[in-house]
Amino acid sequence: MATNLSNPFLLHPSDQPGNILVFKTLQGDNYNIWSRAMRISLSAKNKLGLVDETIDPAAEIDKQFALWQRCNDMVLAWILNSVHEDIASSISYYTSAADVWADLCDRFSQGNDSHVYQIKREIVDRRQEQQSISVYYTKLKALWDELTSYHKPPTCTCGGLKKINERDEKESVMQFLMGLNESYVAVRGKSC
Repeated sequence: MATNLSNPFLLHPSDQPGNILVFKTLQGDNYNIWSRAMRISLSAKNKLGLVDETIDPAAEIDKQFALWQRCNDMVLAWILNSVHEDIASSISYYTSAADVWADLCDRFSQGNDSHVYQIKREIVDRRQEQQSISVYYTKLKALWDELTSYHKPPTCTCGGLKKINERDEKESVMQFLMGLNESYVAVRGKSC
């Protein structure tokens, strides 16, 4: 009998409650990065639907309930293993992975405006100094990517999105050039 790998209730033998799915635990101030890493990991394990509620919880009288419960408990364990112990103690009595996910989102995605401000400030203040161009660019790109993750892309069918993307790309080039050290003054002058 073939195993249906697309079944979200399938647990691989390597799926254990003690598994740690992400490298850095949720501390509170790193919610956006943590959430993205967890979403990727849960998606890879075909369990994202248990937290984003695209997989409805089975009713207790449903024959699928035991399978849903087992997977839900596994995801709960993975989340508990990926958060700081103080946060874990505040979510340990939830029975639904989706409820935990929603609670963490409500608590830690708040204040995005202040975090966006901090990222923008860091971009403005970022300088190459003694770093190689590669290291400088990599650090700047990480900030741009994090900033982008806080903004939901607009939906547009008129073609205006292309102009916005071109403008944003040009802005990034300008930010990069402004942070270059003095040995690149000639490059800065030609590109601006």
